[in-house]
Amino acid sequence: MNRLATAVSQGVGRVTGAALGPYQSAVIRIGFSATWLLFLLREFPHRHELYGPDGPWSRSLAQQLIADNGAFTALMWFGGRFWFEVVYALAVLASLLFALGWRTRTASVLFMVGVLSLQNHSVFVGDGGDNVLHLMALYLVFTRCGQVWSLDARRAARVRAARARGERVPDRAGPALWSVLGLFLAAVTATGRLEGEWFVPALLWTVWLGQALWWAAGRRAGAARPRILLDVVATVVHNGALFVIMAETCLIYATAGWYKVQGSRWQDGTAVHYPLHLDYFSPWPALADLLSANGTLVMIVTYGTVLVQVAFPFALLNRQVKNVLLAVMMTEHAVIAVVLGLPFFSLAMIAADAVFLPTSFLRRLGGWAARARARLPRRGGRTPAGDAAGAPEGAEPARVGFPA
Repeated sequence: MNRLATAVSQGVGRVTGAALGPYQSAVIRIGFSATWLLFLLREFPHRHELYGPDGPWSRSLAQQLIADNGAFTALMWFGGRFWFEVVYALAVLASLLFALGWRTRTASVLFMVGVLSLQNHSVFVGDGGDNVLHLMALYLVFTRCGQVWSLDARRAARVRAARARGERVPDRAGPALWSVLGLFLAAVTATGRLEGEWFVPALLWTVWLGQALWWAAGRRAGAARPRILLDVVATVVHNGALFVIMAETCLIYATAGWYKVQGSRWQDGTAVHYPLHLDYFSPWPALADLLSANGTLVMIVTYGTVLVQVAFPFALLNRQVKNVLLAVMMTEHAVIAVVLGLPFFSLAMIAADAVFLPTSFLRRLGGWAARARARLPRRGGRTPAGDAAGAPEGAEPARVGFPA
């Protein structure tokens, strides 16, 4: 009984004591926001046909679908080409800010709004990676994904250094951003434009009120206990969301693998041959012909794909096997990006896979990036405060302003 109580106590302490996986959450933040940003930039000349007023999926069709499924999209708040351009531009800006880690909590919400607004308006645009991005955009709102490799981490380091010197560092940008977004959210809600199912509107208001509580607890003298409580709640929510992201990734591979097992073309080892000869999936016909000409190679890739996808959830029980399969899957997605012309699907899946990357590897990767950046010339020959790749693991987050 004592051992059980000790184990439970240690488990509770681990879940509530620190936000787990700071490097993993940072790399999936960067991966998904960069994937969406690159997609929006590549499709910028075609944005009106994909999501805007010139597309085959008209506004009236979108209204009928949204009325039926209750999906959230800001594109339906106002009509006209100007509002579409505003939403598209804000989606691009939010993706960039989220990738950089600037005001990460707010940027994560704006990133989610941009993804849902465009994807829910035109549901037939995508290649499979859009579904993964759609889900992860929701989950990332609940994570503390700006602890490392972010502008928030640099700002927190500067705040800690200033406090160590006895200086006060007021946060003006956070309250200003919170006030502007709050006024806009209140106006949209009051005019009845914040429609759809309850989850997304409730999430927007919950995050807004949560930021207010965090700021108020930081401003009030002697409010150590409320700050600790809010920090514990944010940590538990982060750890739960990170677990859901891992479970979702495993579910994607498990369902894909077991459905492939039931297909006759996967059973006879020829499934990979057919997409290589579809015009839509053949940006390099000569390369596709070269790969499909070898029957043995096609059979190995077909069976290997099924084996890796089915085995991956079980491989998590062994670190070495997991790392090997992780490398194989990332390589496979990189090949799919080139051979089948599905770069954004592959980038989304690689970003999802990155949640399982070892912390030691990610720390080394951050160290390499920091050393490469240190070799670049700086203005005035000085190094700014907090210019490392990110805060060290387990570092105490700065309790000033709004949470990252």
